[in-house]
Amino acid sequence: MDEVWLLVKFALLGLLQGFTEPIPVSSSGHVVIAQTLFGMEIQGLGFEVLVNFASLLAVLLIYRADLIRLTRNGWSYALHRDEASKADFRFIVYLVIATIPAGLIGFLFSDVISDTFKGLTTIGVTLLITGAALWLIRNMRGKKNDAELKLRDAFIIGLAQAIALIPGISRSGATIVAAMGLGLKQSTALRFSFLMFIPVSIGGMILEGADLIRDPELSTLALPYAVSFICSLFASYCALRWFMGIMERGNLKYFSYYCFAAGAAILLFLA
Repeated sequence: MDEVWLLVKFALLGLLQGFTEPIPVSSSGHVVIAQTLFGMEIQGLGFEVLVNFASLLAVLLIYRADLIRLTRNGWSYALHRDEASKADFRFIVYLVIATIPAGLIGFLFSDVISDTFKGLTTIGVTLLITGAALWLIRNMRGKKNDAELKLRDAFIIGLAQAIALIPGISRSGATIVAAMGLGLKQSTALRFSFLMFIPVSIGGMILEGADLIRDPELSTLALPYAVSFICSLFASYCALRWFMGIMERGNLKYFSYYCFAAGAAILLFLA
């Protein structure tokens, strides 16, 4: 019975992480809350690396057409200076630039950040901050499309992604708020945000992949980890598809309400 309950808890953790990864409510914060409520303490970063990889696969599946086009046109412009492919080549360059702040800060200060900003109080406060940021851009309707993205825009969105290294600050929320604040269309803001997620996630797996191999829980929790991975992949795919529709309709205010309620509840009852 204990083994069944363990599988149920890891399935719920995978579903929760997967569902909250694409939407602007902070997946890392919700996983910490769930572990607290379940009375769990997963050692090391192996679990986090695994479920983030599942979310990455979901993003790759959904944006595969964009990735194929960008790769093909990027090479075409780089090798042959095909003017028709220039916009996609610039988009790739801006994606690379946007990943630098989070990559550099994460590489240099990840331990400091995790030691300084930890605990349920931090998550409660940062969820309130996420809610306030979403509220500020709730009615914005930008006009800038992919081809109108500028170097300055890419760098500022990259800085927003770096801020999301703090637990409780949603990565998708921070980058989408920054992008829409800079006047990008909802579709462009969403696409740029999740294509940014790919290199950052891959970089994180390269840096932290050894933690998965050395994970002290891996040998005994192989099946629960596998269950979490499958659940996270499924939930991430469904949540991102759902969130794409939300962005089209401009209903971000509801995520703001949720972040306010969740942050206040954590501070009042759990912190």
